[in-house]
Amino acid sequence: MTSALFASERLLFTPTPPSAGAIPTIFAFPNEYSVGITSLGYQVVWATLASRTDLQVSRLFTDCHEPLPGQAELLGYSLSWELDYVNIINLLEFLEIPVRSAFRNSLHPLVFGGGPVLTANPEPFADFFDLILLGDGENLLDYFIEAYQEVRTAERHIQLRHLAQVPGIYVPSLYEVTYHDSQGALASIKPVDSEIPPQVEKQTYRGNTLSASTVVTQKAAWENIYMVEVVRSCPEMCRFCLASYLTLPFRTASLADSLIPAIERGLTVTKRIGLLGASVTQHPEFEALLDYLSLPQYEDVRLSIASVRTNTVTQKLAETLAKRDTRSITIAVESGSEKLRQIINKKLSNEEIIQAAVNAKAGGLKNLKLYGMVGIPGEELSDVEQTVAMMQEIKKAVPGLRLTLGCSTFVPKAHTPFQWFGVNPQAEKRLKFLQKHLRSQGIDLRPESYNWSVIQALISRGDRRLSYLLELTRHYGDSVGSFRRAFKQLKGKLPELDFYVYANWSTDQVLPWSHLQGPLPQATLVKHLETATSFK
Repeated sequence: MTSALFASERLLFTPTPPSAGAIPTIFAFPNEYSVGITSLGYQVVWATLASRTDLQVSRLFTDCHEPLPGQAELLGYSLSWELDYVNIINLLEFLEIPVRSAFRNSLHPLVFGGGPVLTANPEPFADFFDLILLGDGENLLDYFIEAYQEVRTAERHIQLRHLAQVPGIYVPSLYEVTYHDSQGALASIKPVDSEIPPQVEKQTYRGNTLSASTVVTQKAAWENIYMVEVVRSCPEMCRFCLASYLTLPFRTASLADSLIPAIERGLTVTKRIGLLGASVTQHPEFEALLDYLSLPQYEDVRLSIASVRTNTVTQKLAETLAKRDTRSITIAVESGSEKLRQIINKKLSNEEIIQAAVNAKAGGLKNLKLYGMVGIPGEELSDVEQTVAMMQEIKKAVPGLRLTLGCSTFVPKAHTPFQWFGVNPQAEKRLKFLQKHLRSQGIDLRPESYNWSVIQALISRGDRRLSYLLELTRHYGDSVGSFRRAFKQLKGKLPELDFYVYANWSTDQVLPWSHLQGPLPQATLVKHLETATSFK
């Protein structure tokens, strides 16, 4: 089975044969192959590592792996989803490596990690990693490997101290965390001595050649798809949005030098193209990209596009997608309440939302999916009622167009202006309110699990004390009940669940990630927060 999975791959890069003395490296994705190989981030990092002559790279997934080295020196993880932490621990045990970095020695590989979850807030997982790469891998990976080469034969503690000097490399064991008390907030996070940087800054790649798939396979969760990153970050800066704030500034791939060559490269191995980005249609040359994809020679291409900004849904866009075998389009509206859209900085009106639906139908699309949210700071039940009214207006304006509202609960995320807000405990009732009032109107509501949102908030705002809880819950299961059981078992050793999930935090308190610098300083985030709370 394993050999068949790897044999099905069509590579869009040429792996470099390792040189004599190459560093034996394992690059893992803590989930099944079909999920991991669909991650563009994992693909690109793997190709970057496999293109170096000084590395011998083996891939590892939960259900399969390439031949593994007997004595790996480096073990890397790409973490895209919070609950995959379970598989990080499982794979460490599979490789007979101590789960906690404190118990590893020179016989064990240096365990490193990266990806959006770890860049946002690595602290709940910090004790499982020797080092964490914060930010974009385009330059950081090479800096990391080159710095490791300089201390490859040194003692482990010397290796870690040296790597901690590289911008963007965070070595958790070299930072000491203190708390006001065992169940209270953090008091400080400081380096163990003056030679270690007091802050680690997320690294940002500023080029105009963005990522594209390095492998296409029918065994991927999105079968035979070739992915092209059109934009990175989002200029809208909705105040809850990690995808915007953590990845600033907004960057666009060059149409002539990056996008078109990448698409043409992908079309040599598949007819399915996916355009990725938080705000694809805000690429300054998007119209020209549409014209290119509308050319007759691409009429057999199946085109998928990530969520698009609502007021950029034109009839032309809908027609192009419909001709390229796409039946639906997704827009993020968050709420039908004008007040809430002002609070979150969603520059959008109901009229624009309805016009997007009209354009989608006129262009030949059959389905329109909208993303909404409950529990937004400042929300009242009347705001949720306005979402129901908005959906009814859309349905009236576009009879025959299938409408779906996917709805999540607000979850605070690090490095955003809303990181200080807790989850609204009324959110679960409001999801049920939407379900009751929309399904009776023939509108399909797809609510994200409220309980999953609670767990997500716990991990997104967690500190290092949570690592013991995560080890326990791994054996209990990934339900809220399991986490509550683990909190009960650890009572007195860390704050209650409510502290992490529901509490509104003071802008004066030390945050678990205060020593990790994102794209914007805290003072700027506070200003954005103050603007949001000025709306009534």
